[in-house]
Amino acid sequence: MANYLPFEEPIHAIEEEIVKAREIETNSGVSTAKMVKDLERKLKDTTEDIFKNLSPWQRVQLSRHPDRPYCLDYINALTGGDFVELHGDRGVKDDKAMIGGFGSIDGQSVMFVGQQKGSNTKLRQYRNFGMPNPEGYRKALRLFRLAEKFNKPIVTLIDTPGAFPGLEAEERGQGEAIARNIYEMMNLKVPVICIIIGEGASGGALGIGVGDKVIMLENSWYSVISPENCSTILWRSWDYKERAAEVLKLTSTDMKELNIVDEVIKEPIGGAHRFRDETFSNVKKVILKHLTKLQKMDPEKRCEKRMEKFCEMGVYKGK
Repeated sequence: MANYLPFEEPIHAIEEEIVKAREIETNSGVSTAKMVKDLERKLKDTTEDIFKNLSPWQRVQLSRHPDRPYCLDYINALTGGDFVELHGDRGVKDDKAMIGGFGSIDGQSVMFVGQQKGSNTKLRQYRNFGMPNPEGYRKALRLFRLAEKFNKPIVTLIDTPGAFPGLEAEERGQGEAIARNIYEMMNLKVPVICIIIGEGASGGALGIGVGDKVIMLENSWYSVISPENCSTILWRSWDYKERAAEVLKLTSTDMKELNIVDEVIKEPIGGAHRFRDETFSNVKKVILKHLTKLQKMDPEKRCEKRMEKFCEMGVYKGK
């Protein structure tokens, strides 16, 4: 059964009318073809009106849509199912919130690393709601080095509400693990493409987010803090989360204008959760396009350019 966000309710209502109209024809034999055609046209127009005028908070809601494809959905679609997952950080344990392994896109081997959320209550707990512990980031770093050893490009898929903030994570060095990844990713000699497919929150995203190209899906967000937590800090309440979403400038459009990301992948009208295959195809085209260009570059120059890219972020250049 499909899930609908509050602002998608007009779409839900029309879709229910279409279902009822078709049931009438099935049960009574009376043709409702014209009614269905008119409703489908109305559905198309309503969907376009809603999705062309989304607020920042609505885009945050879309990034968390329960039907939105997660990291493993993208990997399986991109690789055609030949993904081989690798486990463990060789130190503490295998963090289920961080996944990674080798797969191929059009015959080319790629190291995939990303955060995985769960599609139901049991899996969400199993995946720790997509919030990695330090061992998750250390597993990611192990896989980055493995990719570099075999000269294979890296694609990271970011979708996390943040690194796990628990006491045990801090005791095991959460901050150091993320900082180490940022440092090491700057110096990787293979091409690195980072794609934010849902939520891109704080150091949880940055821990696998340093690449030659940083790309966002249209209805994803990228920020130092979530709107809810920002609202709690500034206004002592979650009630201002919509205002916080606006002032944080966290949407893909904002990030592109601020030169934080290199490209925005357009989603079909209706969102990635409604048109999964089309979204997977768009992501695959963008990955192949950038890999072709990045692999032609000298590794040393590629690293140098990557460092320059991140050092320039946040620098004000006056007239």
